[in-house]
Amino acid sequence: MAAILVAAMVVLLSVTVAESATVEYQFEVATMNVTRLCGSKSIVVVNGQFPGPTVSAREGDLVVVRVVNKAQYNMSIHWHGVRQLRSGWADGPAYITQCPVQPGKSYVYKFTITGQRGTLWWHAHISWLRATVYGPIVILPKLGVPYPFAAPYKEVPLMFGEWWKADTEAVISQALQTGGGPNVSDAFTINGLPGPLYNCSAKDTFKLKVKPGKTYMLRIINAALNDELFFSIAGHTLTIVDVDAVYIKPITVETLLITPGQTTNVLLTAKPSYPGATYYMMAAPYSTAASGTFDNTTVAGILEYEDPSSPSSAGFNKNLPLLRPTLPQINDTSFVSNYTAKLRSLATEEYPAEVPQEVDRRFFFTVGLGTHPCAVNGTCQGPTNDSRFAAAVNNVSFVLPTTALLQSHYTGMSNGVYSSNFPAVPQSPFNYTGTPPNNTNVSNGTRLVVLSYGDAVELVMQGTSILGAESHPFHLHGFNFFVVGQGFGNFDPAKDPAKYNLVDPVERNTVGVPAAGWVAIRFRADNPGVWFMHCHLEVHVSWGLKMAWVVQDGSLPDQKLLPPPSDLPKC
Repeated sequence: MAAILVAAMVVLLSVTVAESATVEYQFEVATMNVTRLCGSKSIVVVNGQFPGPTVSAREGDLVVVRVVNKAQYNMSIHWHGVRQLRSGWADGPAYITQCPVQPGKSYVYKFTITGQRGTLWWHAHISWLRATVYGPIVILPKLGVPYPFAAPYKEVPLMFGEWWKADTEAVISQALQTGGGPNVSDAFTINGLPGPLYNCSAKDTFKLKVKPGKTYMLRIINAALNDELFFSIAGHTLTIVDVDAVYIKPITVETLLITPGQTTNVLLTAKPSYPGATYYMMAAPYSTAASGTFDNTTVAGILEYEDPSSPSSAGFNKNLPLLRPTLPQINDTSFVSNYTAKLRSLATEEYPAEVPQEVDRRFFFTVGLGTHPCAVNGTCQGPTNDSRFAAAVNNVSFVLPTTALLQSHYTGMSNGVYSSNFPAVPQSPFNYTGTPPNNTNVSNGTRLVVLSYGDAVELVMQGTSILGAESHPFHLHGFNFFVVGQGFGNFDPAKDPAKYNLVDPVERNTVGVPAAGWVAIRFRADNPGVWFMHCHLEVHVSWGLKMAWVVQDGSLPDQKLLPPPSDLPKC
C-alpha cells in the first residue's frame, strides 16, 4: 500500500512539474549604434537586440529575468499586463514598486504567470527609455490545452514602435525645461523597421512571407510612445481572437485600432491560391489633438506570397502589383467607438467573465490636460507664454517620489512619501466636455487611493476638453478590469449605468478613455500592493497623468504581499 502511495505521489509531482516550469532569461541593458532614416544614433537596448528578445512562457510558469544594467541611465523593466499576484516587487515602474536599477547594478525579476494566456509585452518604465527598450511576452496555454479557435500554422509577433532621429531622453528633458510640447517622432516602425514610405528605409522593411491557404496568428503590440494606431492589410481581413492576453468572441475586421500598451492577437488567413500580388500592411495614427502635436506619418510592411510555381523564394518580386489598404481618417472617433464596442469577452464556462455585479467602492476621475504657472518671471512654451503644459487625474498632477511607494507602504513609513487622500470625485465639478473653465491650473501631489483587499471597484474615467479633447489610453498595473460602459459627453450617473454590459464586457489592462467622453471599468482588488495607473501616452505621463492605488493585505496567508527580495534596488 505504501509503495502504491509513493508511486502515486511521484506521478502527481511529475504532473505538477510538467504543468509549470521555470523559464530563465538574462537581460543585458546597454547602448548600441543603430541606423534608421539615413542617420545613426546610439540607443539603449536589451541583449543587443532591437526590438528586444521575446520572453516565452506557458500559463502557470515561473519567469525569472536577471536584468544587468550596463547603460548610463537608471533602468527598470515593467512586464506589461502580467497580473503579478502578490509579487508587486517585480512589477517594474520606477519609484512606484522599486527604486531603479542603477548603472552597473542588477536585479532579478521573479513572477508567476497566473490565469493568463496570449500576448503581453515588456518595456522600460522610467523616463522615455521605453522608446527602444521593449519586447514581446508570449504566453502559451498550459501543455495540452488548445486555443479556443483552430490552431494557426505559424505565429508572428508584430510590434509597432516610434522612432526619433534625436535622442529621446534629450527630447523629453528639453520639453520639461521649457514647459512646451516635446518634438514629435520622425517615423513609426514595425518590428523596429520603418519601411518603404520613409527616406532611406526601403531596405529596412518588415516582410511577412505566407503560404497560400495557411492561417497565421499575428501577435500585435503597440509599443509606440505617444500614438494610437489604425492597422490594416490590403486585400485581407483580420479575425481578432484575443486582446491584452484575454480571449474574446472572435470578430472579423478590415481595420483594427490599438492604443499604446494594448495587444491584439489576430488570425490572418492567406488566400487559397497564389494571388500574383503583394500587399502593404499599414499603420497610421488616430488622434484628435491639434495637428503638429503628433507624428502624422504611415508605416508599411509587406505581405508577400510564396509562389508554388517558382522554386526560388529568394527576392521580393518587384514586378507584382503592390496593393494598399485604406485606413480611416486620422480623427475618425466614430470608427474607434464602433470598433471598441464590438469587443466582448468569450464568457464561457472555461473562460468566464467574472464581472463584479455589486460594487463596494465607486470612483469618478476626470482625466486630461491642464497647466502649471511658469516659474517666477520666466517665460514658458506652454499653451500661453506664462504657463507650462501639465496633466492631471481629478486635478492632481502626480509627482513621483524619490523613494519607492511599495517599500514605503510595506514598511509602514509613508510619512513624507505619499498621502492616502486622493480625491474619489472631482473637487470642483465643471462641464467636463463643454467650454473649459478659465483657470486650467492643476495641483501637484503624491496622493494615493487605499482599497481593502477584495473590494469590488467601479471607476468612471471622464475625458475633459481642457486644451483640446483627446483620447487617453489608461493602463492599470496588477489587474485586468472589465470595460462595462463607454459613451460621449459627460457621464450621467442617473442614466448611463443602466446601459452597462455586466454579462460579457471585454477584459483588458489598457483602455482608451474616449475623446470628449467617458469609460466605466470594474475590477476586484484581489492583489495586495501598490499599483500604478496612468495614461500610456508617454508625453502625458511626463506631465503628471498618473496616480496609484494601495491594496491592503487580506486576512488569509495567500492574500498578503510577499516580502521584498534581498536584491531589491536601493534609491
